[in-house]
This record gives sequence, C-alpha cells and structure tokens, in this order.
Amino acid sequence: MATQVASSMGRAMQLGDLRRRILYTILMFAVFRLGVHIPVPGINESVLPSLFKQGTFFGLLNLFSGGALGVFAVFAMGVTPYINASIIMQLLTLVIPQVEAWQKEGPEGQKRINEWTRYGTVILGLIQAVALTVYLRDGGAFLSPNLASMAVVVVVLTAGTVLLMWIGEQITESGIGNGISLLIFAGIISRIPTGIGNLYTYITSGRITWWNLLLFCALAVLIVAAVVAVTQAALRVPVQYAKRVVGRRMYGGASSYIPIRVNQAGVIPVIFAASVLTVPLTLTSFTKSAWLSRVAAAFSPQYVWYWLIYAALIIAFTFFYTSIVWNPNDVADNIKKYGGFIPGLRPGRPTAEYLGRVLERVTVLGAIFLAAIAVLPVIFSSATNIPNINFGGTALLIVVGVALDTMMQIEGHLLMRHYQGFIR
Repeated sequence: MATQVASSMGRAMQLGDLRRRILYTILMFAVFRLGVHIPVPGINESVLPSLFKQGTFFGLLNLFSGGALGVFAVFAMGVTPYINASIIMQLLTLVIPQVEAWQKEGPEGQKRINEWTRYGTVILGLIQAVALTVYLRDGGAFLSPNLASMAVVVVVLTAGTVLLMWIGEQITESGIGNGISLLIFAGIISRIPTGIGNLYTYITSGRITWWNLLLFCALAVLIVAAVVAVTQAALRVPVQYAKRVVGRRMYGGASSYIPIRVNQAGVIPVIFAASVLTVPLTLTSFTKSAWLSRVAAAFSPQYVWYWLIYAALIIAFTFFYTSIVWNPNDVADNIKKYGGFIPGLRPGRPTAEYLGRVLERVTVLGAIFLAAIAVLPVIFSSATNIPNINFGGTALLIVVGVALDTMMQIEGHLLMRHYQGFIR
C-alpha cells in the first residue's frame, strides 16, 4: 500500500498543474509553521504553561492552532474564529430567509456567505483576542501591563487569525483541498513528534512498559481503521428516473442512488460538546467565582459523569447538525424536479418522510460512533497506563477526514488527465 501511494505521488508530481498545487500547499504550510514559532511581544512565556493547561477551552484552541497558543505565538488563536463564524452562518440559514436564499443561489450565493463569514471571523477574532488579553493580564503574563501593550496583543492576535484565514482560502483556490481543514490537519500532525518524545520519556523512566506501548499501537491501528471505515460508510438509497422524450431524443430511464453518510455531521458535534463542557472551566479562569469553581470541579474529566454528559451532548448535537446539513424535504424536491422516484414510493411528501426515517436510523449509528471516538483518551489511558494522550478522538477524526478528502482531490486530478488513480 505504501509503495502504491509513493508511486502515485510520483506520477502526481509529473503533472505541471498538480505539482504546482502540491508545492504551493507545502509553501503555505511552511508559512503557517513559521507563524507558530513567532511569539507575541510583551508576554512572559514562563507564566503560559500554568494559564493554558489542558482540560479547558484553551486546550482545544491549542489543538487547532498546532501548539501556537501554548507559546502564545502570532497564530495563537488559530482558525477557531473562522470555524465559529462558519457554524454561525450555517445556523443562520434556519432563522434568516435571506441567508437561506443565498445558500440556494449556487456559486453567487456562496460568495455572499463567504464574505459575511469573513466579516464574522474578524469580529469574533477581535472579541476572542480581547478576552485572551484580559485573561493574560489577570494571570500576570504581561511584562508591562499597560494599555498600549495590551492593544498590541489584541491587534497581533486578530491579524494572525485573518492571515490564517487568507492562507486557508489561498490553499483552497491554488492548492489542494479545503485550506482551513488542511491548516488544522497540519497543526495536529505537527504535535506527533512531541507525543512520540513523551512516549520515549515514559518508557525510559519506567512509567510504562514495552507491553503498554505495543497495546497502545495495536489499539491505535484498530481505531484508525474503524474511523476510516465509518467515515467512508454510506447507505445508498436507490433512485429511478423516468424516461422522457425531448424532440427526437429520449432521456432518463437510468438508475442511480442517494448516498446517506453514516457520519454526516463530521467532527462538528464533538467540537460543540467540548466547547459546552469547557465553558464552566473557562468562566472560572476569567471570573474567579466561587460557585463557578464548584461547578467546574463537578465537570472535571476525572469523573465518570463528565464523559457520560460529553457523550450525550455529542449524540444530541449530531442529530441537530445533521438536520441542518441534510434536509430530506429538499432532497425529495430535487428528485421530483428531475423526474426521479424511489421504487415503491410516490414523489414528494412520501419520499421526504421515508428519507427522514432512513436518516434518523443512520444518524443513530453515526452519533454513537462519534461519542465512542470522543472518549478514546480515557479508554487508552486506562488500558495502556499511558497518561496525557493528547492525540484524542477529535484530532483523530479531523486527521482521517482531511487525509481522505485530500487523497480524493489528488485522485480526481489524476483521473482527469487519464492517469491511473491515486490508489489502485
């Protein structure tokens, strides 16, 4: 398999356009990693580890920023404001008819949605930068805590997020795949060497044995295989198109299918649930309230009910988000519009009701899968005695999903030029 992938990559590099796209993406990755190591001026780095510890919302931010938040670099906020703005725009399609109309207008409507997403990214980035600046000031991280130095930090953080958004859009247009997803992918992958170094330290210090490491590797391979299988799994609903005569030619009469993916919502429900559970911890860090401290202690990851609530939230958000991105009524209308029907069902409302029932049953499997993947760090830690496994369920879902999507992008470029596919 590795030999086939290497051979296909060699053929891909022989294509001028595809080679330029790959090299451009690598160049943008280099710019991203350079920004991760440029610190924000005026900050005492020795205070940062105690402020941005794991188990809070800052741990999730540090994951998406590729470790930039841990050293408070110019890309410390990562693309989180852009992700939040994109999610908000998707939610607005349910409550604002104009945004819903843009979504149905095709490329022109998508341009408007992208434009407003950029505006939302700047606003959310500015708010988040101010909040982080205040948090750092209260934590004693400023070398000179005055208004000018705080303003510099806010401007630098916001500009870093806007620059990352621009880099992501450039990768999408001139590189390979979704640029924002690839930036998150690169940030997560960059932390693997650190994780390997930690494992080596645990072994040499005697905290874990070689059997623990072998068990960890075996579980990791099984979980990655399961994530790949479920990510690509889809239920195919057959659709038959009626024959119709246009002029002297006959069209239609073909059979097709509608794929309903098991994991229709992707990693978004996991991000939602993690954000909700870290709200008490984050608010405690900002407000220092006594009752919030008690609530935060009750929601500590060391308790079983934390993971039960976490799994329940993931399942609930999976159903909610799937209902947004996949509307059975719209799908049924499109089938009817093009003269199609599901065998045994009348077009229109009966088709929509059937698709809704199928979607609910498939979503149950996807929701349970996401909830199981999200609690992987606990399972791995208890089974292998390896503490602080940072490469958890959220990171695994993102890495596998983006890797598969990128492979499909390269596959498409190769097939368009009459080459054999990326994978034989």
